[in-house]
This record gives sequence, structure tokens and C-alpha cells, in this order.
Amino acid sequence: MMGGKRAVLLFAGQGAQTVGMGRDLASQYESADELFTKANEQLGFPLTDIMFDGPAGKLTRTSHCQPALFVHGLACLEILKNRVPDLEIAGVAGLSLGEFTAHAAAGSFNFSDGLSIVAKRGRFMDETTDATDGAMAAMIGGDPDDILALAEACDIDVANYNAPGQIVVSGKKEGIAKAIAGAESHGVRIVMELEVAGAYHSRMMMPAQEKLAEELKDLALVPPQIPVVCNVDAARVSDPEAIRDSLERQVSGSVRWSDSMQTFLDGGETQFIEIGPGRVLAGLLKRINRKATIHSFSDVDTLEKVVSDLLA
Repeated sequence: MMGGKRAVLLFAGQGAQTVGMGRDLASQYESADELFTKANEQLGFPLTDIMFDGPAGKLTRTSHCQPALFVHGLACLEILKNRVPDLEIAGVAGLSLGEFTAHAAAGSFNFSDGLSIVAKRGRFMDETTDATDGAMAAMIGGDPDDILALAEACDIDVANYNAPGQIVVSGKKEGIAKAIAGAESHGVRIVMELEVAGAYHSRMMMPAQEKLAEELKDLALVPPQIPVVCNVDAARVSDPEAIRDSLERQVSGSVRWSDSMQTFLDGGETQFIEIGPGRVLAGLLKRINRKATIHSFSDVDTLEKVVSDLLA
């Protein structure tokens, strides 16, 4: 039981996408169907065909999965607000791409402007990964300072501080190979290369970051109506220029997810709802704080579970 109708909403990041996402929501909820239709019209291609039917390789492309997760997350939010109208949203955050969904949810910018910037961000990142030879690896176990030292020695970057004992490094393929070889001597228990197109959240993403910065200059931003905690500083952002800056730096900067969750926990929040396919964020939160309550919502079945717990 979640015990009450106050929760922090967490929005999924790239990698959570799955073929079929949103199909049952669109068929059962008019608000979701309308949002998906609006997205297709604005983007000029049938995003929902890729979301609903794949193939997986097409959905996985950054330029497709980022807008897909953004639209899916906001469709889920509309349904949740309709089903639990007195839900008190204590705050929002999102993992990497999910931070844009969080800002749209909080009213920092509108759906249309958010979709436009997310589609461009995905395209810029695709272009950068196609032009570079990057990789990423997950390090399980090990001290953050030791892993940072390893990354510096291998001339790569720390991409994600996901949870205690779970850190991701990112950079040139040869640097990642060197880090994998040296991981054990730096106290890492398990190391695995990730199946990704490139070196996200590393200096190799600077070309994408620079292009995004130009687009962010024209994004109409207002202070959010709900507290938003940003990835790069693990702190609340409300000033429009600070939001612009954090969204820009996030492309090549480290995602401080563990610290971001701790910001909410230190503020007294105990209940969270993960919005998006999979249960990645739920798993991370349980590693950060076992006592926190988290439910995951991405489809009709999981919606009913969350609603019944909120209304209990």
C-alpha cells in the first residue's frame, strides 16, 4: 500500500522503450489517443506505428525512442491525473531524456515545444553517435572515487551515478576496453559493456550538446509549478535560465541519479511513482533506500495497481 495520495513522479530514460508501449492506453483512454495523434501530426511521421509495432531496432534509434518516451510519459500522466484527481505531486525528476518529460509535466514548457526539442535532441545525438566510436560500461560494486580515478586514467567519463554500487562509464571504445580490463583492480565486482549506440553523457556528446544549446535559446521556459530536481546538480531548478543551463549540460555531463533521489528523500518524501516501460527506476530507488515505496506505471494493468493503492 502506498498510503496516501502524495508522490514524487519519476520519468523513464532512454533504454526503457519497448515495442507495444502505449497501445493499450491509446485504445482505452481518449486523452492518450489524442496526445499520440498530436505527436504524429507535429513530428510529420507516424511515431505511434513505431511505438506500437516496432521493429525494435527502429524504436531503439535515439531519434525515435526519445520522443516516444516523452509522449508516452505525458500520456500516462494525463491518465493518472484523471483517475486520481486529488493526487498531490510532490516533485518530479527524470533519468536523462526523462528530465525533459519531467519539465513538461511540471509546466516548465508546453507539450508541443517539449516534443520539438526532444525530437531535435534525439536527432543531434544520433548524428553524434554515427560520427564517433563510443561505448559505455556498467560498473557494479566499487567506490565512486576509485571508479572516477579509473575513468580519468582511461581518458573516459563517468556517465551515471545510478545507485550505490552502480556506476556507468562512457567514452571512446579503446578507453572503455581499458577500463573494463582495469576494473577489478579498482574494486569493481562486476563490469559489463552496454549495448548502446554511443558514448552518452560523456565529452564525446559535445557536438550534440552545442547544437541543443542553440535550440534551447529559443525554448519558451517558465518556472515550474511542481519541484523539479535536475540530473547534473541533483538539486531543485526553478529559474528558467538555470533550467536551460542544466538541460544543456546534461547531454555530456554525469547523471547524478542517486543524489537526485536523495534530495527528495532528505526532503521527507517516501512515495514515488515510476512512469514509463520497465522497472529500472524502481530497482535503483530500492538500492538507494529500501524503505522508499515505489510503484511503476506504463500500461493499463500497472495503472490499475497504482490507482488501487493510491485510493486504498
